[in-house]
Amino acid sequence: MIGIWILVGIIALLVIITIAGYNTLVVKRNRTRNAWHQIDVQLRRRYDLIPNLVETVKGYAKHERETLENVTAARKLGMDAKTVQDAAKANNMLSETLKSLFAVAEAYPDLKANQNFLALQEELRNTEEKIAFARQFYNDVVMNYNTATEKFPGIIFAGIFAFKRFEFWEIPEEAEAAREPVKVEF
Repeated sequence: MIGIWILVGIIALLVIITIAGYNTLVVKRNRTRNAWHQIDVQLRRRYDLIPNLVETVKGYAKHERETLENVTAARKLGMDAKTVQDAAKANNMLSETLKSLFAVAEAYPDLKANQNFLALQEELRNTEEKIAFARQFYNDVVMNYNTATEKFPGIIFAGIFAFKRFEFWEIPEEAEAAREPVKVEF
């Protein structure tokens, strides 16, 4: 009779451990997904600012069409990105085109003094800081999640319940210049 109670106790303990392990991985996976969506929110904010910035510059720099088209194309590429790697590439391209846009603005003193342009530049600078923080936070929770799925006993639960690794937000090798911060000059 005692043997049955011991067996029931062991089974109950294994069930509790399995439930706790599974729930821990679910929480970490959901935090990671949330962190990605926080980056997405900030990127959408950036994408929403760009048309206003382009329109403001257009009024002053009508012959700078190529730069404006490049910014618009980079914005669309970023909005269409589906994976972390695609988003990183698109945002590096967007950062480069924004540098060109601000270089164009340097050639127009009236534009540099325009209140709308200055306000949009400041808003973009704030958004860039938020994006950087969101990327850092995302990579932190990805590391936490991936570590939990690779350590024992998490690796067992990850295998049984098909928990997949998340990719870190990384700057592609071909975009070394993107490792430098975006400079927004006034």
